[in-house]
Amino acid sequence: MGFLSRKKKADSPVIEEAHPLEEELAGMEAAVPERSVVPPEPAPAPVPVVETKPEPAPEPVAEPAPVAEQPEDDDEAGDGRMKAVDLIAPTRLDFLKPAEPEAEQPVKTADVIVFANQKGGVAKTTTTLNLAVAFAESGYRVLCVDLDPQGNLTMSQGVDPDKVEKSLYDVLVNDVPISEIIVKREIDIAVASIDLAGAEIAMSTKIGRERSLERALKEVAADYDFVCIDTPPSLGLLTINALTAANKVIVPVQCEYLSMRGLVQLQNTLRMIQENLNPDVHIEGILPTMLDTRTLHAKEAVEILEENFGDLVFQSRIRKAIKFAEAPVKGASVLKYDSDSSAANYYRELAKEVLAHGSA
Repeated sequence: MGFLSRKKKADSPVIEEAHPLEEELAGMEAAVPERSVVPPEPAPAPVPVVETKPEPAPEPVAEPAPVAEQPEDDDEAGDGRMKAVDLIAPTRLDFLKPAEPEAEQPVKTADVIVFANQKGGVAKTTTTLNLAVAFAESGYRVLCVDLDPQGNLTMSQGVDPDKVEKSLYDVLVNDVPISEIIVKREIDIAVASIDLAGAEIAMSTKIGRERSLERALKEVAADYDFVCIDTPPSLGLLTINALTAANKVIVPVQCEYLSMRGLVQLQNTLRMIQENLNPDVHIEGILPTMLDTRTLHAKEAVEILEENFGDLVFQSRIRKAIKFAEAPVKGASVLKYDSDSSAANYYRELAKEVLAHGSA
């Protein structure tokens, strides 16, 4: 019948395929369990309010004052925290500990007496030795220190200053202990030698050179009652060392005009020492020596001393005597050389006067 009579082919059935994404979402929902819905709890019923009468307040009772708790030590705190002291090196912990005060025990130290006058030939060495021996006769422990490079005090005790191995030079310059140069004779003596003449130059660059003798004497200060120091006829570094180490000065003065003139210079030097180095040093007394009562000049000289210095002038007088020249030849003091002589009694009287001043 032509092409119009041809039958239409039946349509093929449509197969609906599930989308892979939908399958994946369905698998995920199946993996997650369903959450159970918990119904909300009902609100509690209101509690009826019952009115109560207020009770009277009790009277306040006085409570004891609270006791302050004692802080525990750091070691017992146990808080586990690290403290600043734990971070410091062990070698530095000693600096943090409070220093325990040590009980100071009074130590008896020697009276240090200097015999000084820049004028030579006024019996400084004679007075130093014989007064020291007079102290020893009274039962005192005495040390003589020969600070004169001439070594006359050393020779007066029979010791040759040219043959000593060590002297005060080694003590002042090389810091040798003074106990190593002490020789025992009538009294103990720290010997001198000619080397002392160069000590001032050798000490010129030393720090604290003015206190060299003072430091040296600390070693033996408790072993003696008196330390008597003979000085050179000058006001140089050796004499300044002696004045710095001393607490008393005895000034031997020959009863002549020129000898008394040196007193003014000595006073000026002593004032500087008091202001800068040793405020405790003072003039114990002025001793008229080599007095010749036969001359009017000597009597006038004593009167001038007493007018200008008053009570500083000792009542004792050291008169001229040949025994003072003879005793050093025998290497002894005049008290040993001729114990019963008037020359020996001069220094015994002086010793009594000095001891009386000290006890006053």
